[in-house]
Amino acid sequence: MIEISAFWTAIYIAMLAAFTGYVVISRVPVILHTPLMSGSNFIHGIVLVGAMVALGLATTPLEQVIGFVAVVLGAANVTGGYVVTERILQMFDKSGRKPGKEA
Repeated sequence: MIEISAFWTAIYIAMLAAFTGYVVISRVPVILHTPLMSGSNFIHGIVLVGAMVALGLATTPLEQVIGFVAVVLGAANVTGGYVVTERILQMFDKSGRKPGKEA
């Protein structure tokens, strides 16, 4: 019997997740993108915490490098998501304030 390694299982799961995410997001109506973005920012925050835990448990230099890259990319993803959400919400702001200016 052929034994499937954990590496190939992880690759398979990542490919399925990417495909499923693409299909789901491509079918979301434009009007729902802002609420969906806010919800996905929350999930990305949880992913970032998981990456930090994985980095903390890393023992080999390769694991530490991969964990560090995961934390950096996760932090950039969360930060970018909040910036984009804020810009989208400012497009719908009817008060006429300019971005970055406080009342």
